[in-house]
Formats: sequence, C-alpha cells, structure tokens
Amino acid sequence: MTSAATIDAGEILDNLTRAVVVIDTERRIVRMNAAAESLLHISSRQALGERFTHLVPALAVLEEPVEQAFAQAAGYTEREMRLTLGLDRTITVDCAITPLEQTATLLLEFEQLDRHLRISREHRLIAQNQAIRELIRGLAHEIKNPLGGLRGAAQLLESELDDDDQREYTRIIISEADRLRTLVNGLLGPDSRIEHTPTNLHEVLEHVRSLAVVEAPEGVRIERDYDPSIPVIEAASDQLIQALLNLVRNALQAVGDRGRITLQTRTQRRFTIGDRQHRLVARVDVIDNGPGITPAMQDQIFYPMVTGRAEGSGIGLPIAQNLVNQHGGLIECTSEPGHTVFTVWLPLEDA
Repeated sequence: MTSAATIDAGEILDNLTRAVVVIDTERRIVRMNAAAESLLHISSRQALGERFTHLVPALAVLEEPVEQAFAQAAGYTEREMRLTLGLDRTITVDCAITPLEQTATLLLEFEQLDRHLRISREHRLIAQNQAIRELIRGLAHEIKNPLGGLRGAAQLLESELDDDDQREYTRIIISEADRLRTLVNGLLGPDSRIEHTPTNLHEVLEHVRSLAVVEAPEGVRIERDYDPSIPVIEAASDQLIQALLNLVRNALQAVGDRGRITLQTRTQRRFTIGDRQHRLVARVDVIDNGPGITPAMQDQIFYPMVTGRAEGSGIGLPIAQNLVNQHGGLIECTSEPGHTVFTVWLPLEDA
C-alpha cells in the first residue's frame, strides 16, 4: 500500500486545473501551482516571498476577506470577481479562501469562469469544423464529376473549332472549370496527413513574415514579439506556414494601406484544447489594428464562403482551421475596433 509520505503535495497541486495560491500571515506568497502561474501570468520564482497584492494589484479586493479569514479561522467565498490583470486582459473568477491552521497559512483557490465559456466555444469550433469537412467531402464528388465532364467537352469542342474568337469561349469554360476545381480542393485541404517532423515555430513565423513583408504596402509594419523558450515541436511545417500565412494575409487586408501587424508567441501551462488537457501549449497571436470584425461575423468566420470583403473567397480561415486541427490545435478569434487577435493554440506536451 502507498504511504501518505510518498505523495508529493507539490506534484498534486501542479496537476490541479484550479489555480491555487498559498499565503502566510505576512500576506506573502509561499506556494502557487502551475494553474495559478498560467492564470496570473506570473512565475513561481517571481512570486515567492512577495505580498500577493503587490504582485497582483487586482487582488486588493481580497484584503478584507483575507484579514477576516486569518482573524476568525473561517473560510470565505467570493463569486464572479472581475480581475483586471493587464491593459487588455480582464478575467472573471470564483475565489475560495480556506485557512490551513497547522501551517498558519491561507489557501486561495481561483476557478476561472471564462475558461468554461472558452471550452464550450472550442467544442463548437471543433464540431463545426468536422461537420463542414464531412459536408464538403460529400459535395466535392458531386461537383467534381460534372466539372470534369464539362472541361472535357469544352476541350473536344475547342479541337473542332477553327475560329479563334469561338475558341476563346471554350478557353473561358476550361479556365472557370479549373478555378472551381481548385476552389473545391482548397476547401477539402490535404487529402492525407503529412509526416510531422521536428519544427522550429519561429522559423515558420519568420518564413511567413518574409512573404508578408513582400506583399505589404509601405505603410504597414509587421512586427514580432517572440518567446525564445518555446521548444521545437512535431509538426508539418508546410501546413503551419499555409495556416499562418492565411491569417497574416487576412490581417494585411484588414489594415489596408496603413497599420500594424504583430506576430507574437507565448507558452501556456495546463491548457485544455477541446477535451484534451496539455501540460504545455504554444500560443501564436496574429494581431492587427484594423477596423475589427463585427460580433455577428465572429461566430461565422470559420464557415466556408463566409467573408466580410467583397473580393474575399471565404476559404482562407476554414483551410487554416483545418490545418491547425490536424496538429491537435485550434484557432480562435477575438476582435474589437482597432484590435483583432487570431490565436493559434498548438500542443507541445500532453498531460
């Protein structure tokens, strides 16, 4: 039988999905788990020994209940607290405060309510992508067969015609048939999985950036903000390049002749994509300061043929989503006027 002494309390804390912070009577942080690091965007090394309100000023709302918990040795719960953790980051959490009398410390537990909403949204995105792929695969054969017959008939007709003006009509038919076939193939994406190999994510991003710089107007800046700690990942680099290039080209079209696009990478620990929890994921943000996407359009942008631009084909985002899904990842979007972020989540380690 396993003895209690063999159980590592720190390991148990780090495997919890709920954020946990332990503070002493001086209100200094003595322990925090991986989920708390991820929630508060602070490392344990930076946090230990610091007063919790100095490190995270938004937690000042807990000063009074913390005082009461220490004085009365009683627990406390605060529902739906809104914490502003940065210029562009506000979260909603439930907080439970529990005294640990033997060690004269308090246990602060945070359950992020936004996380449940995000997981629900991810389920919808994943199910949406799978349903779209099945629908398109069924329609593809029905579309491709008559297109092939149409193109073949146009080629035969062209060989019988002597008049160049009349041949121009058959060339148009052949060209349009080819365009439609390319469109259908684009919606389907790769027919089979490409072998994944060790890939440097930043090399992929630099390749995408070099292509985008050539296409960008002079008034558009393409900046980067990389986290050098991201390890090499197992991926199909060509697929990632295509997916990220689609996102960057969308951003270029959004900002027009003048604007700023930022390619940003970060890592995040204890992160769930769909039903699967990962110890470590890479986060790639494509950020632009364009006019933004309307709330109504945000729920539909990953559907094929849906676009906010008259000249858009509506297939770039569905293709990008499909390619990232093949890596076990997901693309999400948040947008408001002047700040649109397409976030690519890519697993680095499974839990």
